Amino acid sequence: MKKFNVKTLVMIGMLSSLSFVLMLIKFPIPPFPPFLTVDFSDIPALIAAILFGPLAGVLVELFKNIIDYAVSSSATGIPIGHIANFLAGVLFVLPTYYVYKYLKMKKGLLISLIVGTIFMAVFMSVFNYFVLLPAYIGLLGWDPMTNAQLRSYVVASILPFNVIKGLIVTVLFLLLYSRLSSRLMKNFNIKNNTI
Repeated sequence: MKKFNVKTLVMIGMLSSLSFVLMLIKFPIPPFPPFLTVDFSDIPALIAAILFGPLAGVLVELFKNIIDYAVSSSATGIPIGHIANFLAGVLFVLPTYYVYKYLKMKKGLLISLIVGTIFMAVFMSVFNYFVLLPAYIGLLGWDPMTNAQLRSYVVASILPFNVIKGLIVTVLFLLLYSRLSSRLMKNFNIKNNTI
């Protein structure tokens, strides 16, 4: 595991702040339920993970959700959405990092982002079915659902939404990272073959 120097910690803090700001800019994708929204807050976490290691990416995901929870005006005070966002981010960033670290080739980043998207979509579907949707139903008073209704809801909404969200973030990340990577690596004395 990489040790973080002061410059790296400052960069993680800056990326966490940027991630929080990007989390505020979100939009739904019809015809999915309006509470399922796309934002680009995973992009700074991906940058942190690729440049500084997986722990940095997880910290950015954690800090952005803590900040958002602290400043959000949620009437319930129940951080179910923040927990879901954190898990989705970690399930996207970590597989992306490890596959990219293993492949280290020109198209490796694209392949790793696609793997991260699939990993996040599948595991968030399972987590929604067993934990998140029952929590929403129990704690927030949603209409009860049978197991068949839950399964249908996950397959028709949660799974395809997460795939589409992952692909949107992938495209934007590739466009940004291709322009920023050399400058960031130079500033932090990171060599291509050590990422």
